[in-house]
Amino acid sequence: MTTENFISKNIQANFTTGSVSWQSPSNIALVKYWGKYGEQLPKNTSISFTLSNCHTKTKLHYTPSNTHKFEFEVYLDGQRAESFEPKILKFFERIEVYMPFLKQFKFRIETGNSFPHSSGIASSASGMSALALCLMSLERLTNSDITDEYFYAKASFLARLGSGSACRSIQGPLVVWGEHPVLPGSSQLIGTTLPFEIHDNFKDYCDTILLVDQGEKVVSSTVGHDLMHNHPFAEQRFNQANQNFEAILEVLKTGDFDKFISIVESEALSLHAMMMTSEPYFLLMKPNTLSIIHKIWEFRRETSSKICFTLDAGANVHVLYPNAEKEEVSRFIENELAVFCENGKYIHDVVGIGAKVLL
Repeated sequence: MTTENFISKNIQANFTTGSVSWQSPSNIALVKYWGKYGEQLPKNTSISFTLSNCHTKTKLHYTPSNTHKFEFEVYLDGQRAESFEPKILKFFERIEVYMPFLKQFKFRIETGNSFPHSSGIASSASGMSALALCLMSLERLTNSDITDEYFYAKASFLARLGSGSACRSIQGPLVVWGEHPVLPGSSQLIGTTLPFEIHDNFKDYCDTILLVDQGEKVVSSTVGHDLMHNHPFAEQRFNQANQNFEAILEVLKTGDFDKFISIVESEALSLHAMMMTSEPYFLLMKPNTLSIIHKIWEFRRETSSKICFTLDAGANVHVLYPNAEKEEVSRFIENELAVFCENGKYIHDVVGIGAKVLL
């Protein structure tokens, strides 16, 4: 597979006014991607759970235009969001070679999240994947020969050019991004689903996101990725991630909870260790983040629960646990962890199967 596979062909221009809508989920990486090269390509392989309740809904209105330039406006929760528009412009510039009809439309992009924006839940992943899927629906109107396989592969490819981890939000329940020799079919260009059946232990998994800090991050993920270029521990980190990826594939086949917990928590802490040792260095965890982690460790020791935590690039904590423990863990969260959340807020989520079109 090369980028040439995603250049639009056989376009039959018959443009009208209309709209398309998609709902696309966030995802939570088990093995983290941190550091990129080229045009949004990962320095190591990653794998994520696709979420369900944490999602973005995007409606793309399109009207034929003959200005021969990119025309669009972005609305977040009904309000014009001009601060988002430079990122969308950069996205359109990147993907124009793959969707050459973009300048033949004027777009109104209406979007909204089911969770706080820019707080360490992957809003860019759900947002850019939802937009990519809307654009693919539009392309399909110009070419009825597009297969479902190509549709979703190209949506993942386009989403990656908007936000790297967005390529993992198209499908589910587990999605890999980055080529790795132990997984045939894995790719730097798109997210791919696992080609084998996962163990029952990891089906119907739960993820409760503890909203420690609902404000915007002090350092964007883009800046964080860029700081890996000259990071003193970069190569060791990329090797560690690729080894952990290989190990977690076996775990997902065998159902080894304890090894799963070890890999997932180590990956979360390694991600933040890279932030704390970059130049300039930064710290996204908050005191309450650490308090939650210690509480989880204590609860696991006392109960032998298979609960564990992971973190994205932010202060919020993702609490992962098998569905069989849902009742017990939910009580633990309500009684002992909610106090560490901003305004006591958290989101119960489950592993999902990917994006869906909205009628």
